[in-house]
Amino acid sequence: MSMLENTKAEPRTSSVKDIVVDRAALDTSIAEFAGPNAEAYAKSFHTIHDTRSGIPRVFNWAAAMFGPFWAAARGIWGFFWGFLILEIVAWVQIGRGTWGELGASDLEQAERQAARAQEFLDRAAEATANGEDGSRFETLGNNLMRAAERSRETAEAAAGDAMMILLSGLALLIVLRLIQGVWANIAYEKQYAKWRVDPNSVTSGRKPANMAFGIILGLMVLPLTVYRFTVEGVSDWITSFPANPDHYASTARWLEGAIDSAARNGAGMFDGIVLGVRQVLDTISVALIGTPWPVLMVVICVIAWRSAGPRVAIFTGAALAYIAFLGYWEIAMETVALVGAAVVLCVIMGIPLGIWFGKSERAYRFAEPVLDLMQTLPAFVYLIPIIAFFGTGNPPGILATIIFGMPPVIRLTALGMRGVPESIKEAATAFGASRWQLLKDVELPLALPSIMTGVNQTILMCLSMVVIISLIGGGGLGKVILEALQFAAKGPGLLGGFAILFVAMVIDRIVQGAFKRADQR
Repeated sequence: MSMLENTKAEPRTSSVKDIVVDRAALDTSIAEFAGPNAEAYAKSFHTIHDTRSGIPRVFNWAAAMFGPFWAAARGIWGFFWGFLILEIVAWVQIGRGTWGELGASDLEQAERQAARAQEFLDRAAEATANGEDGSRFETLGNNLMRAAERSRETAEAAAGDAMMILLSGLALLIVLRLIQGVWANIAYEKQYAKWRVDPNSVTSGRKPANMAFGIILGLMVLPLTVYRFTVEGVSDWITSFPANPDHYASTARWLEGAIDSAARNGAGMFDGIVLGVRQVLDTISVALIGTPWPVLMVVICVIAWRSAGPRVAIFTGAALAYIAFLGYWEIAMETVALVGAAVVLCVIMGIPLGIWFGKSERAYRFAEPVLDLMQTLPAFVYLIPIIAFFGTGNPPGILATIIFGMPPVIRLTALGMRGVPESIKEAATAFGASRWQLLKDVELPLALPSIMTGVNQTILMCLSMVVIISLIGGGGLGKVILEALQFAAKGPGLLGGFAILFVAMVIDRIVQGAFKRADQR
């Protein structure tokens, strides 16, 4: 029995020793991280670690006294900005209750109303003296006098609330400081945990430079904000930026001249681009619009059947019937031709670029801001240079669509290329595969699902540009929507909108079904 007790006691003793050793090592680490007041922070961190539920019972008096500036000194900038903004609200209330001219606007309004009322009363007295009826002026004057009295009462009530506003501001400031005192060590312990993972990425210790920077930020933000919301009749330079209209006019003229000069000098190149786009569009348009509609409808339904199954084929037939019965067949096929030409050009240019960016990290870093600009810039903005360089009509509309729709296929192609496991590429190289064979037989097949997803996204984004390119002379169903908007024609607009919806759904179902079947195979 004694031996059993000894065997049970030994692990317990060793675990206690391990805990003591770990806590001593932890204290050393906390001292290295915290710097000044390391013992207090070590005690607080241990309390936080030992607290299993609820809020740990720790309080930081320095954070409660100095508020956000304590967080600045310790490099907890999220804590600093959050509580600085909240304290600005409290200081604004304190300023309004202390020196704020509460009710000043109401008092000015009362003075204006009283002056206007006196004018009407004087006119009434003058009319009475001349033997005329001045009751109308007298009634207006009396009404304005009563309105002036109400404005004075409102001003006096607002001035009487000054003490309440001051007390509410003080109460809010005290509550915020108490919250900072309670939360400071918890936030600092989280920063310590990040520091233990990566010491180079997290600020440690108390930095006088950070404290000075935080004070400078506070002095830049706090006094000016309090002044703006507590003083009547602030300076104009605070409420409105002192912009010079001449700068805008000169910059706009310079940009317009630069665009016109570039359009003149590069007219041949731009015309060549438009000609190439028009040839692609004309080829697709002849195939879609020139083919008899029964043949084309049957072919589309068969493609839908083979790609996505009978349900999608039935839906495709119903959607095409809706488009045909309403007389939208030719303009719907023109829309599909516009989208098809844009998608073909996006795929021809986008997939090679995506392969290059997937293999070259430097090239992708250079191209990423351009792709972000292409996707985030509103379409109405880049329609302006499109018109300046390429004119109006369907080909310039396709070019605008390409700008908007190409980034997804580039990004997802690059993502698929980077997702190919290095072990597979090394194995293929070890078996003697050349760079072309590696790309054709290994990388592209493995990246194909991501590439096809990019193509699908490009198709849908190009289709979403149909209405927008009608603003620069583009045809198709977008022209129907534009005319409906111009004449507020609700019925034609809804019918054309449903036609665009059905075209988008048919294309999406067919493409998605083809991708799913390819993945299954």
